[in-house]
Amino acid sequence: MTDTGSIAAATALATLLLAMPVRAQTVQSSAGPLTATVITGGLDHPWGLEFLPDGRIIVTERSGQVRIITDGVTGEPVEGVPDVFNEGEGGLLDIALAPDFQSSGRLYLAYVEPAADAGLQRGQSNAVMAATLEQAGETGRLVDQEVIFRVEKFTTRRSHFGSRIEFDASGNLFVTTGDQGDMERAQDFADTAGGIIRIAPDGSVPADNPRPEGWAPELWSKGHRNPQGLTLRASDGAIFTVEHGARGGDEVNMPRAGANYGWPIITYGVDYSGAPIGEGTAKDGLEQPLHYWDPSISPSGLDFYEADLIGGWDGDLLSGGLSGQVLVRLDVEGDEIVGEERLFEGQLGRIRDVRVGPDGAIYLLTDEDNGRLIRVAPEGR
Repeated sequence: MTDTGSIAAATALATLLLAMPVRAQTVQSSAGPLTATVITGGLDHPWGLEFLPDGRIIVTERSGQVRIITDGVTGEPVEGVPDVFNEGEGGLLDIALAPDFQSSGRLYLAYVEPAADAGLQRGQSNAVMAATLEQAGETGRLVDQEVIFRVEKFTTRRSHFGSRIEFDASGNLFVTTGDQGDMERAQDFADTAGGIIRIAPDGSVPADNPRPEGWAPELWSKGHRNPQGLTLRASDGAIFTVEHGARGGDEVNMPRAGANYGWPIITYGVDYSGAPIGEGTAKDGLEQPLHYWDPSISPSGLDFYEADLIGGWDGDLLSGGLSGQVLVRLDVEGDEIVGEERLFEGQLGRIRDVRVGPDGAIYLLTDEDNGRLIRVAPEGR
């Protein structure tokens, strides 16, 4: 978005927020008192959110709906959304707006696709669909839908789909995929499961992808278990992810082109039974995380704080925690994480997504039957 577009969106968002119901709670933080205010509830396991150019918020629900939220009111489901496999960790997951969305209306959905929609007999797999949003009041419809990517090897398992999506500065799309519940797939380099994917907006492979010998051409990096957070740093385009470990071993990574992040050969976690996994915590040729959590917080959603509303946090990372029920600020210096601050622990529920809005506030989605959209900002702002 251009600077002018960002200012317009922030102004529109501030105007819309004046009409919000006030359901708030405040905690102390390194930046002073922060207040979490519920914008709306009643969402069905919301998963991903984006900010429309007019300041409204568009949200995905795991059961298969896309909704537009205006003045704290949730619109009727957008039509034309793909069928999804809504079991286990599957469903309609992340959303990203094309860089030229304001003129094109183009957006991208990451979801778990049932086999029948791919012309297969059984199973499900990661997919990404491109579509154009035709808005109609508080709702709309998707047209010109096209599946631009799928993990070709379908699974009958119901977990570890990853599915965060984000555009880079060159207009290409990063996609996270989990190991689909089969850890060995993360070390099969012909398989796009358990990896970070980089594709063009039409699904083709960018010429500057790393392409190590034997790797699927869409792969950027491998050895990932279940990356549910993805963001890019504006200053240099560096990619950062958070991913679930098993019992312990949740990780923050900065995936480099052509690198292997080790799952399941190395991990700081253990199996849910308590048995060890792999060969330990380090091995030559495999990358170390920037940071890990033990015990797990089940991190989901990730964004850089690159705004002025909350003082002293510029350049830090923000992640949600599902099992941890927490908002985490990671103090970033260069390419290192040097500290961690936990906020609203146990107070807001399972935090699924975290986004910094054009107004500089932090927006959260909670993963519940009665999921909520929450705004976090300095007290009184």
